[in-house]
Amino acid sequence: MLTPMNLLPFGKLPPFAPREFVPVDADLGNWSQLAPLFDQLEARAAKAGSLAEFEQWLLAWGELSAALDEESAKRYIAMSCHTDNAEAKQAYLDYVEKIEPELKPRQFKLSQIYLAHPCRAQLPKARYEVFDRDTAVHVELFRQENVPLETEEAKVGQQYQELSGSLTVTFRGEERTLPQMAKHLEDPDRALRQEAWELVAKRRLREAEKFEGQFDQMVKLREKIAANAGFANYRDYAFRSRGRFDYTPDDCLAFHAAVESEIMPVVREIQEARRQLLQLPSLRPWDMDVDPLNRGPLKPFSDVGQMVSRTQNIFNKLDVGLAAGFQKMQDLRLLDLDNRKGKAPGGYQSTLNESRLPFIFMNAVGLQRDVETMLHEAGHAFHALATRNESIYPYRHAPIEFCEVASMSMELLGNEFLEEFYAPADANRARITHLEGIVKFFPWMATVDAFQHWIYTHPGHTRAERTAAWLDLMKRFGGTVDWSGYEATRANLWHRQLHIFLYPFYYVEYGIAQLGALQVWANSRRDKAKALRDYQAGLALGGSRPLPELFQAAGARLEFTAQTIKPLVELVRGELRRLKAA
Repeated sequence: MLTPMNLLPFGKLPPFAPREFVPVDADLGNWSQLAPLFDQLEARAAKAGSLAEFEQWLLAWGELSAALDEESAKRYIAMSCHTDNAEAKQAYLDYVEKIEPELKPRQFKLSQIYLAHPCRAQLPKARYEVFDRDTAVHVELFRQENVPLETEEAKVGQQYQELSGSLTVTFRGEERTLPQMAKHLEDPDRALRQEAWELVAKRRLREAEKFEGQFDQMVKLREKIAANAGFANYRDYAFRSRGRFDYTPDDCLAFHAAVESEIMPVVREIQEARRQLLQLPSLRPWDMDVDPLNRGPLKPFSDVGQMVSRTQNIFNKLDVGLAAGFQKMQDLRLLDLDNRKGKAPGGYQSTLNESRLPFIFMNAVGLQRDVETMLHEAGHAFHALATRNESIYPYRHAPIEFCEVASMSMELLGNEFLEEFYAPADANRARITHLEGIVKFFPWMATVDAFQHWIYTHPGHTRAERTAAWLDLMKRFGGTVDWSGYEATRANLWHRQLHIFLYPFYYVEYGIAQLGALQVWANSRRDKAKALRDYQAGLALGGSRPLPELFQAAGARLEFTAQTIKPLVELVRGELRRLKAA
């Protein structure tokens, strides 16, 4: 069996707690060694006659699940760090094709055993409420016939990542990855910006047919998965499978409308101010990232080592515990941050669930957005570290809506100390960029989410119909940018959004969480110490409580209505005015 271990940025990590059930030398990529462990768990459940024995069985189940989850994560990390390495790719695909299809029915069987076990009724209700609810949904939705479909979906997703990560352009005689080209969009030289933007746009368009074909495959697979589980469409299946117990598709549609009514006016206001400052007849796509006063790009760091040390200084000032956590990640080499050819695009934090440690992946190229990404992914990492002592395996993961509160709040809290990267004037400039980015994010979120609602409630749609739906949303949420002459690029803009391809319906969470993060930030402006305590208290709960309670613990409300959005947008507007006047 090929293993990606030698390609990982970090070395061998010890388990957080010594294994008591899984053999220390077990090959977690070999099904013949895993199947007996599931046999043993099924047999132990039948013998568990007391509450204590039943809870020990649950811990053994969690130990195995965590070990398997970490094995999967390591292979994914190796593959995404080295999309051009055949060994890493094969090791990841081996797990997807040979292990995961075997795991799913066995995990389903254990969930069934749990729900039917006579000792279940004796479990402390408050402690196991969320676990109970989530396990019931797992059993409700599982279909054996969906296992090969999900395997195929993961394989197509890997192909999308491989294609996206391979794209390069030749810019002024040098080969560049597409993330590396982003810095040129901040150049005051408008002709250079246009040249860089057009190169990237044309390169993506050359692959449009492949991207469309991959997505067509994914849609068909997802529609079949939903139908097998008894759902009329994939959207309704996705909401159930994602455990959205506290809001509905209609709530999301109302969220889109609230973004249109409360945020789009501010977006157009920002865009018009930009147009006037740049003294342009209209804003073009390559005019959106440059400084509106035509100053050169912010240069927060010259190499990744600088970015890490300056980020560490921010956490040193923010909180001693957070600082220690980030230092620990450096000591254990749990960071892969530089951009290079063959590396998958984007950024993520992945929790290694047996060692209970976070790993951060990103593509830093020396931009302010890299600082934002670093703080964002560090927020996720702090969330993982905050739950290390949680004994119930699923509770070490919160719902995505709250996971993103952890990361987005850290962007806002960390921004107070941007002088670690910049002189005071440039620090304020970076804060303006960040806050305007938050405002501009909401329409993009609404576009991406509404697009997915349309896709999966229109089965059998054609590519032309899908494109028309996308363009309608771009008109609704795109503001005043002039795309004339680049209609094809605009029509295919969604190809760059990996969530649409890889994580269907995982995007509205960012909008919901951003509202939570803005509430944490608002609290911090009133009482910094209390806001940080509440934030950390929410993180420490992991996924042990329902979503509204997690928000409440962090000092926020799970609401995304126009009434909630309005005062938060006004807060951001007021801060932007203050920063611009400084």
